[in-house]
Amino acid sequence: MFFDISGWIGMILILTAYALLSTNRVKNGVLYQSLNLLGALFMAIGLFPKNAWFSFALEVVWGIVAIAAIINILKNKK
Repeated sequence: MFFDISGWIGMILILTAYALLSTNRVKNGVLYQSLNLLGALFMAIGLFPKNAWFSFALEVVWGIVAIAAIINILKNKK
C-alpha cells in the first residue's frame, strides 16, 4: 500500500509541475524542478518493488536531470 501511495503522489507532483509550466503559472526554475525531483523520487519508490526496471530507470534519470537543473539555476543566480 505504501508503495502504491508513493507512486500516486509522485505522479501527481510531476503532472502538477507540467501543468503549472504549461499554463505559465511557473517558469523553469527551482520550484518546477523541485516538483519534478520529488515526483521522480516518489515514483521511483513506488516502482522499485514492482520490478518495473525500465520505468524505475526513467525516474532515476528524471531525478538526476532535475538535480542538475536545480544546481545550474542556483549557480546562475549568483
